[in-house]
This record gives sequence, C-alpha cells and structure tokens, in this order.
Amino acid sequence: MTFATFEKTGHIAVVTLNRPESRNAIATGQDCDDLAGALWRAHEDRDINALILTGAGKSFCAGGDLKSMRERTGIGPQSPPDATRANYRNGIHGIIRALAEVEVATIAAFNGHAIGLGLDIGVLCDMRLAGASAKMASSFVKVGLIPGDGGAWILTQAIGPARAAELVLTGDTIDAEEACRIGLVSRVVPDNQLMDEARKLAERVAVNPPRAIRLAKRLLREAQHARLNDVLELSAAFQALAHETADHKEAVEAFTAKRAPNFTGN
Repeated sequence: MTFATFEKTGHIAVVTLNRPESRNAIATGQDCDDLAGALWRAHEDRDINALILTGAGKSFCAGGDLKSMRERTGIGPQSPPDATRANYRNGIHGIIRALAEVEVATIAAFNGHAIGLGLDIGVLCDMRLAGASAKMASSFVKVGLIPGDGGAWILTQAIGPARAAELVLTGDTIDAEEACRIGLVSRVVPDNQLMDEARKLAERVAVNPPRAIRLAKRLLREAQHARLNDVLELSAAFQALAHETADHKEAVEAFTAKRAPNFTGN
C-alpha cells in the first residue's frame, strides 16, 4: 500500500499520508518517493489548481520513524556518514524540494500531531489550517538530532528567527492555538470541520485562472529570498505572460458583462 494516497476532485487534489497505525511516520526511502511523487503528480496535472495535504487517522505526521533509524534501515543513518548524507539528499530532501517547487497552491490540514519532519512538511505548504486538537513540535533536539530536513530555514521563513530558535532549541510541543498565535497556522477550526474548511479554502483558490495561480505561487516563493528589485523584474516578466492568457481576457470580458467567468487554463 502506498504511503501517500492521491485523490482528485475537480481542480483540487488531496494527498493523504496513509499509515495511521504509526501516526503516519515516514520510515523508508520509498515513503519519501511516494509522497514526493504524489506532489509532482499534482504539479504535472495542469487541471489541478490546489492541493490539500493531510494525514489518515488521528495524526498529521509523527515525523521520521525512530525504529527504522535505530535499525539503520530507513531514512536516517547509514554507514559511513557520507552514506547518511546521501540518504537524506535522496530521500527526505526529495519531499522538501517537491513541496518547494510544485506550482499548485498547497494547503496543510493539520489533523493531529505534527512532529519534527511532519511539522516541517506541513509548514512548507503555502496555507495551513489546524484542527483544535493538533499538537506541533520541532523535537529533533529531544533525540539528539538537528532538523536534517531544512527545518531551520522552513521555520525561520514562517515565524521569524527568534520563534524558530525557541521551537528548535527547546523541542517544546505547542498546541493549535499557540501555533496560530505565532503564525505556524493561519486558523484553528473544530477537528470535525477541518477537511471541510480546507476544501472551502482550496475551492476559493481553484476557481481562479490556473496559469495565474501557478505564476503567483512561483512569485511568492521567489520573493522569500530575493531582493525587491529582483522581485520587481520577475513580477514584470510574469505579468507580461499573464496579460497574454485567454483567461485574463475572459476575466475582463466577464467583469464588463457582469457575468461569471469561464476559465479554461489557456
């Protein structure tokens, strides 16, 4: 059974981490490939505008599987250390790069514990909602490790250096309300409404012109580490492309005629 299931409804995909008996912990290189593959599948499907990432059962993702790490059979240590480095690059980093590069809008629906790698995967999504019972921790230091998945960058981008340092260096677990207060998530909803709210958010994104969504998503990503002048240049280039799309022309015509637009992705 694949670790990450893929379901498409209209212009929205739902990717579900599907190992509830282990709280959706990521154990093997194949798990990494399954999740990265599901993300790239959405990226390649030009009919998909938004993707929801969530977990099966009562947890979002418990992070890396400690049993496989202890046995040196999974995503963590190998022998010698150079092999461990390659293992991270070829496994976990594949998920991170996919989340960073896919052009569809991504929404994390934190339905329970999001720990270590699980937290970083969720926070790398563009938008983030949490169920009321969700718990989050960057707990690597608790087991004598560091965020080997790029979490030092991911958390700093999301909540700033001081708050990221507090999470990483203490390893403390926080609840959904605290996560919302510091900006890890934008909204906390009742557990039984989480997926409904995530779908509503996805639908609000997905009704827009597909090419504009993807260009805007790319611009948001590039803006995280670029100078203003560079962002202005990229914005001008992307806008030049957007102006020539059929969907832009349709949007203007629909607005003028006071009717709903019919976007085709062209």
